Amino acid sequence: MLGYLQRLGKSLMLPIAMLPAAALLLRLGAEDVFDIPFVSAAGSGILDNLGLIFAIGIAIGFSRDGNGAAALSGAVGYLVLNGGYKAINDELDLGVFAGIIAGIAAGHLYNKFHDIQLPEFLAFFGGKRFVPIVTSVAMVIISGLIGLLWGPVQDGINALGSWFINSGAIGVGAYGFFNRLLIPIGLHHVVNTLIWFDFGTFVDAAGDVWHGEINRFLHGDPNAGFFMAGFFPIMMFGLPAACLAMYATAKKHRKAAVGGFLGSIALTSFLTGITEPIEYSFMFLSPLLYVVHAILMGLSMMVSYWLEIKHGFGFSAGLIDYVLNFGIASRPLLLLVQGLVFGFIYFVVFYVLIKKLDLKTPGREDEDEEFVEENEQTGTPSSGKGRKNYDGKAYHYLEALGGLENIKTLDYCATRLRLQMNDMEKVDEKALKRQGANGVMKVNKKNLQVIVGTTVEFLADAMRKRMDQGNMQAPEGSKVVTKTTDEAVSIQKFNADDFVMPVKGKILPIREVPDQVFSEKMMGDGFAIEPEDGTYLSPVDGEVINVFPTKHAVGIRSDTGLEILVHIGLDTVELKGKGFDVHVKEGDKINKGDALVTIDLAYIKANATSHISPIVFTNLGENERVSLLQSGTIEAGNRGIIEIN
Repeated sequence: MLGYLQRLGKSLMLPIAMLPAAALLLRLGAEDVFDIPFVSAAGSGILDNLGLIFAIGIAIGFSRDGNGAAALSGAVGYLVLNGGYKAINDELDLGVFAGIIAGIAAGHLYNKFHDIQLPEFLAFFGGKRFVPIVTSVAMVIISGLIGLLWGPVQDGINALGSWFINSGAIGVGAYGFFNRLLIPIGLHHVVNTLIWFDFGTFVDAAGDVWHGEINRFLHGDPNAGFFMAGFFPIMMFGLPAACLAMYATAKKHRKAAVGGFLGSIALTSFLTGITEPIEYSFMFLSPLLYVVHAILMGLSMMVSYWLEIKHGFGFSAGLIDYVLNFGIASRPLLLLVQGLVFGFIYFVVFYVLIKKLDLKTPGREDEDEEFVEENEQTGTPSSGKGRKNYDGKAYHYLEALGGLENIKTLDYCATRLRLQMNDMEKVDEKALKRQGANGVMKVNKKNLQVIVGTTVEFLADAMRKRMDQGNMQAPEGSKVVTKTTDEAVSIQKFNADDFVMPVKGKILPIREVPDQVFSEKMMGDGFAIEPEDGTYLSPVDGEVINVFPTKHAVGIRSDTGLEILVHIGLDTVELKGKGFDVHVKEGDKINKGDALVTIDLAYIKANATSHISPIVFTNLGENERVSLLQSGTIEAGNRGIIEIN
């Protein structure tokens, strides 16, 4: 259930992301700004149809490949559902919730029926064309049930909304606290949807009815804004001050490394109200700080309520929304005073807790002694064929994982070990990272992923060999293997003309890859491609160092020393090579534009988690970053698409 709700929360982000456009149009056209009625009406046109927009966005999010047929089915489902239940009981108003129901149903129905084959005389209506039809049928049935049974449920939801709205500081503070506390599991968007788009009713001068805190505030409800005002002091001042505290407490030799990172995410929070980069920087490293942050958020909401401050946003509580909606806010200048006070509180609380409790915030992580094994090889292949011995590293990994008996199953994909553990408490994350692991992800109480890199295949084979033999005897003379024993790689200056687009498609920032390992750069920086073609080319001149048995990923070392992972799709290891045709083998010398892999793109879209393909540079320096020079759809073989600086 938790995973399902997380998926819903993620799907809600697509329709929520268009709110800034609606708020911007509505405010710029308002009488107190530029007084352009048709611009304001254009913004209202979006807000008037939030249910439909949510149905489309959620259907896309739940569908396996984001196909337009799912979006159309979501829209059809919403229209059928909305018209059906109102014909039975015109006092019902599901609002955005009707869009959520239709979107979820359409997404699931698309996944089940998008490739259905009908008899020849009905073949025209088969495949993706069948999805809107079956969605309509399903929504007719659901609308009938809702029309007959939803009355008491709607009364209950209205009662819950009334409690939040009429509970004063307690209701506002509780919302602020849980809004932050639910971010780690991705359920805050579910709560936000109810507060922002459903709870509360306002009838404007024209007789139009508006629901939800955002709609009511933007359309002049004098009682709206309490559930948004308290966010501004935290996002504009509190969390940036937390960044300053983390910088101030970082180890001296680490300040330069973390200073730029903390400064950039602090500025992002101040300007736009996007706080996740800050929160995720300490959320898992120091959960205590995150609970304190959630408490302070609730307190800020309560203080704003006590001061009778009402302010709102169309996207998030940053400077942009603060200035845009300043003219319709109540006592907005007090928010700046409150923000300075909370900024001071955040700095002091974070600084003291980090110091006193020795919390491992960025720049304060434990730096283990870099033991170097005298006689043990690290297992890094010097070339595609000349691989070194992985037995020693396998022994240390098994030991860090709690021994042979603690591993229930062992598998791997292009970059990570995938394990089922008997006792997660026996896993030593620190020891794994000493061995060179780039990251450790405890998915739940049993499932563990260890981010190793493109050499994961060789490590997994060595571990399996020991597991099959029941062998936990340490290799002779073995101590500890660390990254410091890896062969030094001489990387020449990157020339943008020496790198070409591997496949035709839309180029994306690495942060937009829907997989935490890639989006958080655990394997390294890079970019991603949403392919429109099935032929992947070598982006550089160099040598093939890895071809994974499941054919979904190829590792290349360029002539200039860069190591590049071309990873086709996400979770495509599960396809066991079906849909892939590899044209190279390990040790092959290749040139830019040589064919690496040909895929059945339609099959990958239909059967993989995503066809988005990360292109990752796995051996960049600590301060090196990949920047995109082009955007949109780019032809395969084009040059000058990225730079490394």
